[in-house]
Amino acid sequence: MSRELSYTEAILEATDQALHEDSKVMLLGLGVPDPKGIFGTTLGLQEKYGEDRVFDTPTAENGVTGVAIGAALTGMRPIITHQRVEFSLLGIEQLINQAAKWFYMTGGKASVPLVVRSIIGRGWGQGPQHSQSLESWFAHVPGLKVIMPSNPYDAKGLLTAAVRDNNPVVMLEHRWLHNTFGPVPEGNYEIQIGKAKIAQKGDDITIVSYSYMMVEALRCASILAKCGINAEVIDLRSIRPLDESTILKSVSKTGRLLTIDNGWSKYGIGSEIVSLVAEKRLKFLKSPPIRVGPNDVPIPSTRALANLVYPSTYEILKSVEKSLGKELLGMNWDNLPKVEDTPDKTFQGPF
Repeated sequence: MSRELSYTEAILEATDQALHEDSKVMLLGLGVPDPKGIFGTTLGLQEKYGEDRVFDTPTAENGVTGVAIGAALTGMRPIITHQRVEFSLLGIEQLINQAAKWFYMTGGKASVPLVVRSIIGRGWGQGPQHSQSLESWFAHVPGLKVIMPSNPYDAKGLLTAAVRDNNPVVMLEHRWLHNTFGPVPEGNYEIQIGKAKIAQKGDDITIVSYSYMMVEALRCASILAKCGINAEVIDLRSIRPLDESTILKSVSKTGRLLTIDNGWSKYGIGSEIVSLVAEKRLKFLKSPPIRVGPNDVPIPSTRALANLVYPSTYEILKSVEKSLGKELLGMNWDNLPKVEDTPDKTFQGPF
């Protein structure tokens, strides 16, 4: 039977079950045993499984990543956590040039069953160095899988699948999602990495997103429904591998495409999806595809400027209008949520 768990609790439970299920699973990272436990996702695990399997690390991400890769190559299944995705960049050489390449270079004789968890997202005026969403960096690299769950159910199922995968998986978690709630089964279950989900069915336009921007996508779809527009909303869940067939099937039906990125749209995930559709479903398109994402600037530290960078409900709905080539009748533009550097009142997030 399903219960309501937070995104944080779902990750904690998946990690707990993985440690219990397989003695080769280990958890390491800066702040893992701290009182706050990486937004609560690692609380109590060191006490339960011991310091040999769950432990803190120095601020030496390149070396720690190398240690984890070596452990994985000798049979362990490490999970590394980073409190910000920017911290993982210090270990990028190990991740890109080592972990992602071993299976290929050895002809499948050696693999690196490694999970790298990193926190993305905005808020608190953290600015250019602590608010980025860098998924397109990781998704660019053959040999890596990249997952970005948008809800607690997917967070548990995808993390379980990632830990059991025999090759490296990067899991990016938007911190505005950690205190969102949803139904999560008690037992172990996996969600297939590389399989998207139709979050809402529709016939008028396909909206593709992932991670926190799925919250915005579904909110906009609800508003559109009141205007008589039925949007089909696709939650990618995994951005590498990408579920091309689900996207193409939807666009073939609706003839319109809007992508909403967590990171910058230039050279982003939305760009890859637009290219895919242009190559394989161009004749089905009734209007040009549209990409929505943060403005192409470093994230500002001041809240007033940050509010000008992130995509708003207004911008998304105006993009739908442009795609449809008509006004959204009955739309009350004055009542739309405003962009904030912290979640607006309609979003039940962590702040």
